[in-house]
Amino acid sequence: MSWYKTKRDDLADEFEDVDVGETEDGDNEQEDWDTDDEMEQEKEQDDSELTFSKHTGSVFCVSLDPATNNLAVTGGEDDKAYVWRVSDGEVLFECTGHKDSVTSVLFSHDSSLVATGDMSGLIKVWKVETKQEVWSFEVGDLEWMEWHPCAPVLLAGMADGNVWMWKIPGGDCKTLQGPGCQSTSGKVLPDGKRAVVGYEDGNVRLWDLKQGNATHVIKGHDGHQGALTCLACNKDGSLVLTGSVDGRAKLINTATGKVLGVFSVDGGKAKASQEDAEETNSVESVGFCNVLPLIAVAYLHGTLAIYDLSSQVLRHKCQHQAGIVKLQWEESSSVVSTCSLDGAVRLWDARSGTMVSEYRGHQAEILDFTLNREASMAVTASGDHQAKLFCLQRPDR
Repeated sequence: MSWYKTKRDDLADEFEDVDVGETEDGDNEQEDWDTDDEMEQEKEQDDSELTFSKHTGSVFCVSLDPATNNLAVTGGEDDKAYVWRVSDGEVLFECTGHKDSVTSVLFSHDSSLVATGDMSGLIKVWKVETKQEVWSFEVGDLEWMEWHPCAPVLLAGMADGNVWMWKIPGGDCKTLQGPGCQSTSGKVLPDGKRAVVGYEDGNVRLWDLKQGNATHVIKGHDGHQGALTCLACNKDGSLVLTGSVDGRAKLINTATGKVLGVFSVDGGKAKASQEDAEETNSVESVGFCNVLPLIAVAYLHGTLAIYDLSSQVLRHKCQHQAGIVKLQWEESSSVVSTCSLDGAVRLWDARSGTMVSEYRGHQAEILDFTLNREASMAVTASGDHQAKLFCLQRPDR
């Protein structure tokens, strides 16, 4: 699970505590640190086509239905999740009954089901067609959720390190036994037979889902020197990228479990201890380009690094003014999008390393975002209690 997911409650509190209004005597406090009208212009700028404002707390997560891309689901600090239409922001139904902040929301592969999970470990699954809850389960502290790519099977990673796997709505269950430390991130590979899971101790396990055993464990020198924050796989599932608080991304062959490459923008030596590792430039998001042999690594310090997959050479460093929360490649181009703590969505051409466009409108950090299949729109979730839809325009469209 990424840094922003573990820090977001603190972050939301910080933003709520910041008073950018007027003082009692009517003086605007911003004048003390604004040299011109730039901040005010940024505050007023809103490039979004639609704003979803039903949440009464920070919006932590967002997902689009994969079948049509017509529905979004958002989860928030207000213990609520909503399924709503992206065309007009109309609520289809509210996912009620959660007891804590909803930190994970996901549509199933065919968009027939939507899963919502809160920090207390209560997971609910809803049938979109009937708008009814069809299954629920309470586990320990929930770290991540993931639907199987071609079956109604839901996986969830826990703070105790175990990964649960359920068949929905029957509830048949299997557990992948963890190493006794937090399972921080996980992904089912495209073949649907294997999953890759990252842990707090820096280890990575490749699991055979049918057998329920780990086929490869990447640990020690091959593993990370700090907790895993993110995972991504290439289109055929032969390669996995892992990111960690140790400031490194690692490329792993899923068939052999071998580490094929290590990526770091500082190029420094591995830290001696986990405590030192967490002071470095944490990797927050990773991803593979589908059309060119490129990978992208996003760092907490605001660098988006584009590497050549074959040579493992750093091609471009795309600088942001604030930490990057998440990146997403477009399905069929070399454009990669980012969202960051300064509340902006940016599109970057990975071939040149230049920014194609920037979209603003949020008054706080963006905590999650997703693109539709055509990459013509982005839906964002923010600490300002809002989700927004941005229409993405590019010269080549």
